[in-house]
Amino acid sequence: MTKGYWVSVYPATTDPEALTAYDELAGLAVQAGGGRVLSLIPTRGGRLVAHEAGTTQRVVLIEFDSFEQAVAAYESEIYQQALVALPDGFERDFRIIEGID
Repeated sequence: MTKGYWVSVYPATTDPEALTAYDELAGLAVQAGGGRVLSLIPTRGGRLVAHEAGTTQRVVLIEFDSFEQAVAAYESEIYQQALVALPDGFERDFRIIEGID
């Protein structure tokens, strides 16, 4: 079974503090769905170098044991509540991708 990943990039973040409610609910959904946060930049430190059309804004990478588990976590009731908590004005590129192995 191949792993699944949530990849989320926020090209335009005007007020990172406004994401607090979303972060709390999304964190619960990830934990309940068996996900592991691999990278959360810049919130938890870490380095980021952007190339080409990339930005240096917030990037989140979360790993799940399977692609299906990643999709189920996104579709869960608690994550849907987290989406409602996303404030207006946040542009986000969110993808669920399947790992190679």
